[in-house]
Amino acid sequence: MLDDQRPDPDALLAAIQKAEEAKARGRLKVFLGMAAGVGKTYAMLEAARQRKAEGVDVVIGIVETHRRAETEALIAGLDVVPRRRIEYRGAVLEEMDIDAVLARKPQLALVDELAHSNAPESRHGKRYLDVIELLEAGIDVWTTVNVQHFESRADTVEQITGIRVQETLPDSVLDLANEIELIDLSPDDLRKRLAEGKVYTAERIETAAKNFFRVGNLTALREMALRLTAERVDHQLQDYMTIKQIAGPWKSGEHLMVAVSSSPFSEKLIRWTRRMAYNLEASWLAVYVETGATTAQQAQDQLARNLSLARSLGAEVITVTGHEVSEALLRLAYQRNVTQIVIGKPQHTALQTLLRGGSLVDRVIRASGEIDVYVVTGDEQQSRPDRRFLGPKPRLHSSLGDYLLAIAIVIAVTAVDLLLTTSQPWLGYQAVGLTELLAVLLIAVYIGRGPALAAATLSAVSWNFLFIEPRWTFIISQAQDVILFFLYFIIAIFAGNLTARLRAQEQLARYTADRTLALYTLAHETATAVNMDDVLRTAVEQIRRIFQVDVAVILPSSGRLSDDAHPCSTMALDDKERSVALWVLEHGKPAGRYTDTLPLSASQFFPLLTPNRTVGVMGIRYRREERLTADEMALLETFINQIALVIEREMLDEAAQQSAMMRESERLYTTLLNSISHELRTPIAAIKGAASSLTSATSEPDRRTLVRDIHSATDRLNRLVENLLDMSRLESGRLQIKRDWCDIGEIIGVAVKNFDACAETHPIDIQIQPDLPLIQVDFVLIEQIVVNLLENACSYSPAERPIRIRAELDNGSVVIAVEDSGSGIPADKLEAIFEKFYRVPGTPTGGTGLGLSISRGLVEAHGGTLTAANRPEGGARFQVRLPVQGSPPPVKEAELG
Repeated sequence: MLDDQRPDPDALLAAIQKAEEAKARGRLKVFLGMAAGVGKTYAMLEAARQRKAEGVDVVIGIVETHRRAETEALIAGLDVVPRRRIEYRGAVLEEMDIDAVLARKPQLALVDELAHSNAPESRHGKRYLDVIELLEAGIDVWTTVNVQHFESRADTVEQITGIRVQETLPDSVLDLANEIELIDLSPDDLRKRLAEGKVYTAERIETAAKNFFRVGNLTALREMALRLTAERVDHQLQDYMTIKQIAGPWKSGEHLMVAVSSSPFSEKLIRWTRRMAYNLEASWLAVYVETGATTAQQAQDQLARNLSLARSLGAEVITVTGHEVSEALLRLAYQRNVTQIVIGKPQHTALQTLLRGGSLVDRVIRASGEIDVYVVTGDEQQSRPDRRFLGPKPRLHSSLGDYLLAIAIVIAVTAVDLLLTTSQPWLGYQAVGLTELLAVLLIAVYIGRGPALAAATLSAVSWNFLFIEPRWTFIISQAQDVILFFLYFIIAIFAGNLTARLRAQEQLARYTADRTLALYTLAHETATAVNMDDVLRTAVEQIRRIFQVDVAVILPSSGRLSDDAHPCSTMALDDKERSVALWVLEHGKPAGRYTDTLPLSASQFFPLLTPNRTVGVMGIRYRREERLTADEMALLETFINQIALVIEREMLDEAAQQSAMMRESERLYTTLLNSISHELRTPIAAIKGAASSLTSATSEPDRRTLVRDIHSATDRLNRLVENLLDMSRLESGRLQIKRDWCDIGEIIGVAVKNFDACAETHPIDIQIQPDLPLIQVDFVLIEQIVVNLLENACSYSPAERPIRIRAELDNGSVVIAVEDSGSGIPADKLEAIFEKFYRVPGTPTGGTGLGLSISRGLVEAHGGTLTAANRPEGGARFQVRLPVQGSPPPVKEAELG
């Protein structure tokens, strides 16, 4: 039994995460009331003055006193941020200046009337969005709101008071509150304050007292406010018990799903489900089934509002496709482990229900199995048959033109049949019936279900009147013809309906296939892109082609938004649109057209969100006046999410490459430091020792030997410095080659002379082919290559063993070969020895491991190659191949003289 009382680990993690997020943002306190005039603003100002006395930095973002003297008196002594003045249609409106509050960055900001709708040209359409932005900036906010302004309570308030609340805010805002203070007042006391003029002006008092401020209304609103506060306190207690791991009742594990359509009634379903999910502490889905049928623009707008409402109230919005709505709902319910389905009460007539094959509710209930189904009814006004339907009318699958075309086809076929039966008496009315039935089926396939039903009715009537005996009457003389007539009518209707249904399913399957293909194409093209530019170019092209919009992609650069859109973008951004994009990047939320934030922008902007960060912003500009449908918007969001993940992948790849480069640089730095410290110490020690001995040497031979040692050590230091400088120039690309016509024999002679230390310990055999052509190279660099190869040969050849240097012409190239008499190089290391700082394992210490790497780089800079190979008789052979390009210009007489 104790195991059943343990807290759910997922719930514990969610509660802890919620607490951590609360630490990062400002704290929100809500002063909640049942109606205007209970004293919310007064209580907030009184508490704010007390906090200011305690040393807290308090400012008034906006407070509406409604000219109440006692409220205005409390403002004295508090800092007030000047309001932002907005001119709109000849009037000057005042709103909170959110930028000024953010710049002031107080500890506590007072923002009155949370549900207020901001004036046009404001950044946010609603004041609660201003409050959220202040909280995200780390500023504590105190605010006021009445209970009737919460979305989930709007329907109930309308039922109680008969008044539709226009300014609402999602219940999720209340979930952000760290503290709720209920400002309670009895209905009688509130009506007394109303009569004294402390709520409204004198001309509004009588109207308010007879309508909204009736005792019954206020009592119900008071109960609603108390209940909402109690629910909030209960949730806070459960969160506390979860974090502290106190045994108790935990979340029920319920999962709710509400079916959403383009009907205004869906708003009530959404609010009802939100209240139920909140009380059960359950997750919930808002699901729309796309059947592939065309809808009017008005219906699409209503659907978008419904889904936006569900999203704002915390639902997970899902759009699925399917010809049969009930099957699609139940399939998703089983996939997502839904325990309760909320669906609206059918409002069709009995005839409509019969023609539709039963109501949606009946089909869902019959196939729901163990899933509970809640059927929610509309209010009385919505349920009356003669109501004025504010939303979209029932959808007509075919236009008037389609019906006229179907009638014309039936008339044409009937006319042809009439001519044939007149000229060919053997053609009976049974054959005519089959041709009419064929016409009905073709109409069902190529036009639609409604025109097919109309064609079936018209063809049955014309068949009876024109072809069945007695002709030119509606009388049927024989019983079998009566049966045949009714069977024809029934078969025509059912066959046409079935054919049209198959056609609709085929269109839906094609639509689903097109959508899947679009997603696959995007995923495939972006996955095969080799760099960020290719990824963005593919993404922009796919979105532009599928949604018929102009697209701009803006990526952050050095922690801020880049000044211009990415070159692959198909639309340019002005300063206003760029400011919208910057806001989206900073806050990670959509903004612009068709949103509540900066809605007057000509474009709509979406954040490219990943689980870790916002990797950029995508803006779209509609080429048509109407907005995207709900299904198109869901597909666009899928595209955007996929693109964001691909961009993050590219960023991570770049970061991984940079990290690998940093690790390699660190390794090379460590190797270089170790090698250089050893190589520097050896000649410096030799110089220091020789210099010390030189001061005490008395004989001339000893002095000459010590001076020669100093010169040798100095040359070694000079070669080391030259190698380091050459390596730096090679890697930075700043190596400059000064080409001139040079004699290879002369270069080899100078190199051997400059490295005379090798000749003292090893005999050097130089073999140069006679009449070698001059080549255009950098004399100093080629000499350094020969010196490096000669030094390498001396280091790995035993003393007194010969070193050979050969130069010859081979296939249009001059080849310089340096051969040593050492033990050779392992076959698998013949390429590795040219890497920086690489040394063959087991070789004597000494050297930086840079000589061969630098030599190859210098040779390749000349357009040649440097390779290594083992000699059959022992030792290694290094071969430099330099191309001979052209011939030197003739020597002028002036130069000879």
